Amino acid sequence: MTDTAALSELAEHITLRRESDVVSTEIAFGELTVNVTLSGLIGMIEFLRNDATCRFSTLIDITAVDNPQRPARFDLVYHFLSMYQNHRIRVKAQIREDEVAPSLTGVFPGANWYEREVFDMFGILFSGHPDLRRIITDYGFRGHPLRKDFPTTGYVEVRWNDVEKRVVYEPVKLVQEYRQFDFLSPWEGAKYVLPGDEKAPEAKK
Repeated sequence: MTDTAALSELAEHITLRRESDVVSTEIAFGELTVNVTLSGLIGMIEFLRNDATCRFSTLIDITAVDNPQRPARFDLVYHFLSMYQNHRIRVKAQIREDEVAPSLTGVFPGANWYEREVFDMFGILFSGHPDLRRIITDYGFRGHPLRKDFPTTGYVEVRWNDVEKRVVYEPVKLVQEYRQFDFLSPWEGAKYVLPGDEKAPEAKK
């Protein structure tokens, strides 16, 4: 049986057993993605861990994707591995900005730091999390850096103040021309020839 066929059977099995929770399934790049309802998220993940056909016992990662044009702005994305069946699976659930996601820490304790990172970077809240606070940025940091409406310059800049002998935070003071990017490589438009490049035109003759 090919990997695609095995994943198709797995998708059919999951859909049959958790029909009310599954929104859709798809197979791409040798991996199965199951889109589920937010309300059925925990039940689905418990099923994937405990079911004899699935046995996805290892949580690999939790992340999110920002789609600001959608009413359900975020995709919560979970990656799992079944070492027993040699399969990987991706579980996705859409969530609005004003909704709260259920914490996975009761099912996979290792979800703790992953959920803190998602909260820090995207601002998604998790109900039932034992210690939901920032994990990468400072506690007083403003905003969530992986949201697509977060400015590339940030809101404040950090520097060492030699007079006060401490780190100080100041509003970003960046003039507009520094915000314009042409996206050209530093090598493009160069007026000099790198050693060896002069041989290229000769080779075409």
